[in-house]
Parts: sequence; structure tokens; C-alpha cells
Amino acid sequence: MKLSDYVVGFLAGQGVRHVFEVIGGAIAHLLDSTYGRADIRSISVRHEQAAAFAAEGVARYSGNLGVAMATSGPGATNLVTGIGSAYFDSAPCLYITGQVNTYEYKYDRPVRQIGFQETDIVSIVRPIVKYAAFVDDPLRIRYEMEKAAHIARSGRPGPVLLDIPMNVQRADVDPDALPSFLGSSEHREGAENPDPSPGDVEETARDLFAAERPVILAGGGVRLSGGTGVLARVADRSGAPVAVTLMGLDAIPHSHPSFRGMVGAYGNRYSNLAVANADFLLIVGTRLDTRITGTRPASFARGARIVHVDVDPNELGQKIKTTRCVRADAKAFLSALADALSGPAKERGDWNTRIDRWRRKYPTTPSSPPAGSLDPNRFVRILSEGAADGAVVAVDVGQHQMWVAQSFSLKGSQRALISGGMGSMGFALPAAVGACLASGGTETVVVAGDGGFQMNIQELQTVVHHGLPLKMVVMNNRSLGMVRQFQETYFDGRLQSTVIGYSAPDFVRIAKAYGIPAAKVRTERGSRAAVRRMFEAKGPFLLEVELGQQTQVNPKLLVNRPIEDMFPFLPRETLRDEMIVPLLEEE
Repeated sequence: MKLSDYVVGFLAGQGVRHVFEVIGGAIAHLLDSTYGRADIRSISVRHEQAAAFAAEGVARYSGNLGVAMATSGPGATNLVTGIGSAYFDSAPCLYITGQVNTYEYKYDRPVRQIGFQETDIVSIVRPIVKYAAFVDDPLRIRYEMEKAAHIARSGRPGPVLLDIPMNVQRADVDPDALPSFLGSSEHREGAENPDPSPGDVEETARDLFAAERPVILAGGGVRLSGGTGVLARVADRSGAPVAVTLMGLDAIPHSHPSFRGMVGAYGNRYSNLAVANADFLLIVGTRLDTRITGTRPASFARGARIVHVDVDPNELGQKIKTTRCVRADAKAFLSALADALSGPAKERGDWNTRIDRWRRKYPTTPSSPPAGSLDPNRFVRILSEGAADGAVVAVDVGQHQMWVAQSFSLKGSQRALISGGMGSMGFALPAAVGACLASGGTETVVVAGDGGFQMNIQELQTVVHHGLPLKMVVMNNRSLGMVRQFQETYFDGRLQSTVIGYSAPDFVRIAKAYGIPAAKVRTERGSRAAVRRMFEAKGPFLLEVELGQQTQVNPKLLVNRPIEDMFPFLPRETLRDEMIVPLLEEE
């Protein structure tokens, strides 16, 4: 059979149903092999970066391989940002690039290029993939496809890339004669996800049960491992409150009685106070980025015994001082821990009551609308109330990402797709395209800023072409607000390139040019009706939300402050009264 037919058949056999691509000559054979198939579809997008993000959206939603293809040269290099996003946020994606014919590839010859659009994409992406290979031997195709798919899913998931020359794509192969990676010595010697040791589980269970002020901090690894259900079971049996990171936002429904908000630089103040005053902290599936710990990591949960659980041994104990590090798959560890917590649930009334008092006393979402412009946190709460229980919420990067993280209450089986490690503007719209297709057309909400939405605005045509029911919200404060807020704090308000030199179009008119119904709101009263109209629409809909240009994200952790000491600052005596562990002096 033709090798390109084998590749597409392999993908279909892996449960891949959509391949995101922009066609070029170097992948024409591969895409031709998708033609007329009922088990796999080629989804043409308008930019390869969007293809990469859409593949990540599939992987993040389904846990299965997300796949994107691009032609050689500019097509391949346009994938790079999305590949980096999948790498940093641990999404199992397979990226396939076309390459010039082997007889016009330069190999080690000291020239820049021989073939048209020839580019060594394998060398370019090696730092941001788990595996990359140039497949110049047709007889290696089965081995490399199986190896790439296995590596993408095993251990800490992540992206892989295969670069396949055109003459290899059109070669004839005998599938039964192709050597297999599965069952090979390389496969047998590869590291699998380690099971947690019984001793680590038992000690953690004892510590968790004995603690007076425990907190479970859940990261994105809980969701990646499929451990959300067992996390809730651990919380029920231990009585411990659960705080989440930005990437762990959907690790537990926010309606669960143990949920206690998001921690970190833009977290909820009450959540940060809970972690800061904990006497035992169980950290599962997070690398403890600076946006979680702040820039004084030694001050993070300084009064607590800390157990850190992660499948990646390189992340354990490298950021903060821990009592115990456990290398294990998050779901496997939490399942064993839930079994170890087999007795009656422990009552933690005083501790939970204290955290709930902090939540009421220091709310992130104002209890009443301010005079004048629309409050973004209150708008996000209105949006949250209108979204269906099974909705997917894809969030771009900027101030709006933090408003969603602070105030969107995830209910039922709702999912949050967030660009964390790469933090790439332009992520939300194409990621939502991937997630919507992977889910079979479930309600999918895009929340973006005016800056980020312009990064992949061309994908509105992809939405229209496939009739995807995306509900798109553009929170427009006519600035690149996250950096603008940084400039206001540290650059004496010199707003170069965030306000000066920056502008945005009328998004309602843009949407209508694509044939998408759209509306614009400026007030809270108007937003309720507009949100209702958006969710009642049968197909796509765009809602532009006008905000004041000086709108800020608060509370916010500034440099050299421990996580409990957020801006706007509490009076020192007030903060001292709230703290159980000793208050740190300012640096």
C-alpha cells in the first residue's frame, strides 16, 4: 500500500478522528490519503499555528492524540508556538510535517538549503518535544509511528513530531513486513508510569488525617491523569479543603463542598491565606511555577509539612523545600490514597469555617455592581451562570484569563482549557475549534481579550465553514491589559505599545463580515440579556464586552511578597490578625 495511506490508517486506528492542517505540496500525499474516508476527517484551518492549537484542544479535551500536519518550510515553522504550548502544558499531540524529497535534502552538507522550502524542523523543535525524527526510510514508518504515539502518551504526556519526505510518503510498503516498535527491546526498556509505593501512600494518609489545617493543592496533572473523580473522593474522606492552580482549575467541580478557589499570583485572596496558614500541604500534579509560589518560594506554605506528588521526577523538590517527594501518576496515587483513607470522614469545622470567613470577608467578585463601567469579575460570573453544565471553556491569555480563573464557577462536567506554560495569546479560538470537534459539538465558550483574539481571528472562517456552535466573548478594554497593568505598576505609567501604538477593530462588524451573529454590551444590565441571547443561539455567536481601559486584575501578588500579602494590601495589623503562622517582614 502507499505509505501515506498507511500513516492515515494508523492514525484512525489510534482513535484519531480529526487532522488539522493547511495544505502544501510537501503534505499533499498525506492529505490525499484522508480523502473519502469515513473514520477520519481533514480539517483545513487558516494558519498552521491554529492547527497546532486545535490539535492541543483535542488532546486536552479527550486525552487522546491530537494531530496536526503542515507542509515543509514555513508551514512547519508556523507550528512551533503550538508545539511549545503542548510541551509545557503536557498535551499528547502528534505533529507530522512534510519534507522535500530525500534526494534534494541537504543532510550534513554545509549549504543552507537545496530543496524548495527545505527546513530542518526536527532540529528546530527538539527542545520542545518529547521525541522528533526524520523518517527517510519507508521501512521505518510503522516503528516510528508506534514509537511517537507511545511516547506522546506515556509518563508525562507531551508532543512528538515526525518529518516525512515526499518521496517516502508516496513509496509502496508491505504493512505485514514493517518492523514494529511495540514489543521491541526499546519499547520494553522504556519507562512506564511508576506505581506509588505503599509506604508513601500510608504516610501521606496518616499526615493528612492527623493535620489540623490541611490543604490539597491540585494541579493540571490531576486532570491529565484522569484523576478528578478520585480527587473528590480523597477530599470527601479526608475532609480537607482543595485549592487549585490555574492549570488545575477544572480538577474538581467548584460546587464541591471542599473547593476553596485558586492560589497564586492572581489567585483568590482567601485561597492564598489558606495555603499560607496550612500545617500540611499535599501537592499533586503541579510543577509549582512562580505564578503559584510567588517570587519568594521559601515563604510558600512555610508552616506546613509538604508532600509533592508528580509523574515527572525532574519537577519534584526543585522549587520549594518538601517533607516528602513521591514520583507517581496522579490518578494512581490519589486512588491509593482514597483507599487508605477508609475510615469515617474527619470533621474539620474550625478550619473550613475560617477559610469560608476569609472567602466572605475578601471576595474577588464584588457583591454589587460599581458605578459606571462593567466590572469584569461580575461579568464572568454572569457568563458562568449562563453556560451549560457540560460546556467547554477555552480561555486566551491576558487579564481576562485571570478574571475567568478567579470568578468563573465551573459546574457539572464543565472543562477549562487554558494556555499555561507557553501563555500564548491566540490560543483560545483554535483550541476551542479542536475541543468542539472532539466533543461532538458540545457547547464551547471562547473567552479572549481584544489583543489575543486578533492573533488568530482568521479562524472565524473555520468556525463558519464547519458550523461550530462556538460562543465567543471578546473582553475589550482597548489595550494589552496585562502588560499595561505591569507598566502602570513598574514603569510609572509609560504605556508604550500597550496603549500607545495599539488599536483594535470593531469586533461586532468583523464577526458579521464572516456571517456570525454578534452583539456588544457596556453595562451589567445589558450583559445579562446578551449572554442569554448568545447561549440561545443555535450556531456561533460573538459577544463584545466593552470595559474601561484602566480595568485591572485584583488581587495581585507583587514581586518579593509572600502569597498571603496581595495587592491591594491589607493593613499590616489586619494581615497579622488573619495569619496563624508568623507574619513575614517585607523585603
